[in-house]
Amino acid sequence: METCKNPARQVLVINIGDELLDGIRENGHLLWLGEQLARCGLPITRSVVVRDDASEIAREIGQSWGAYDLIVTTGGIGPTSDDHTREAVAAALGVRLGPVPAAEAALRERFALIGRQVAAADLSQCTVPLGGESLPNPRGTAPGVFFHRGRSALAMLPGPSLELRPMFEHEVIPRLQGIGCACQGEAYIQVRTFGLGAVPLEQVVRPLLAPEMVLTFGTHNGVVDARISSGGSGATAEHLLELARRIRDTVGHDFVCTGHSCLATIVVEQLRSMEKTVALAESCTGGLLADAFTDVPGASKVFAGSAVCYTNDAKMGILGVPECLLAQHGAVSAECAVAMATAAAEKFASDYALAVTGYAGPGGGTDADPVGTVYLGYASPTGVWSRRVHLPGDRAQVKLRAVNTALDLMRRKLNKYRVEDLMHGA
Repeated sequence: METCKNPARQVLVINIGDELLDGIRENGHLLWLGEQLARCGLPITRSVVVRDDASEIAREIGQSWGAYDLIVTTGGIGPTSDDHTREAVAAALGVRLGPVPAAEAALRERFALIGRQVAAADLSQCTVPLGGESLPNPRGTAPGVFFHRGRSALAMLPGPSLELRPMFEHEVIPRLQGIGCACQGEAYIQVRTFGLGAVPLEQVVRPLLAPEMVLTFGTHNGVVDARISSGGSGATAEHLLELARRIRDTVGHDFVCTGHSCLATIVVEQLRSMEKTVALAESCTGGLLADAFTDVPGASKVFAGSAVCYTNDAKMGILGVPECLLAQHGAVSAECAVAMATAAAEKFASDYALAVTGYAGPGGGTDADPVGTVYLGYASPTGVWSRRVHLPGDRAQVKLRAVNTALDLMRRKLNKYRVEDLMHGA
């Protein structure tokens, strides 16, 4: 880790597209860019969403250029009639659009490979405001643009996430670092926790900080992150790492990691280091827990399989949960969670298993187990356990929190297992 000593920057993100304002598509770019820019020491100062209107885009750029160190635009640089960003930006900056022969050659080569004819509209993508630089787009047809003049920089990115994200990471960040706008390393150190609210975590962290250090929090589906930057304290990377270690020692088992690893990644790494496997049985989460595991590269070495058994018939037919158990205790119960976990471990011949059953809402639930009640089952070589939790939120939030809570349960159990092994010299 390297301490960022760059002064505070003014950053504007302009998301362009009618679909964002008409509610057709969620503005996921702002969330993702906010995370990435903050890591570079460039937290977003202001964001705005504008329609696919050339005059509106030009007006926003014209009013903002020179007032911000960095402007990032998303969308509107493709070949269709509603893509106006290139022309609007050039007009606002007072320059012409010029062709980029290398970009045109790359586009023609790409189209030749897929057997598609190049139209005049396609070639409109191969231009940049004069003085700017074309950014290659190996995953699409629309190159990006990087423009730097004086103290201000502008990055124009395509709309599709699968094109925008690698372009920003591999093309924009190195250029921002090259002009001294972005940090060479991360601008803060992050401590990730689970099971500890933001207020209790702040009570732990705040007394450890020097007066000028900056502390911010992020919460998402039970995960609470504390981000600490040196601010004006002059703290070095080593000081921040030592601070993270002190926080880890204080919060104990609620500490997840230093950095950005998700719970599924941590569990996969734990299992890989132990050379063990896990299987799943899901009801209310509907496969989200399996999705979390398979999102992790290398999960195939530890993830044996999953059974999504939503109905009682499925629980009986696929997992072999006894009908009498369901009749006596119900599908949302500790007994059912234990039976599901045990059956998953047997069915997939895995060392460990996780099971989830509950009431995600909005209907269902009982007086004893209202909506939001989730039972987790955990099977291991040394025994089987269950845990009852009540999770706040709507249906989608309960499902996501249930996934994280199940992963955290396994993380804690595996940590305890490994510590006991070390104590016994295994």
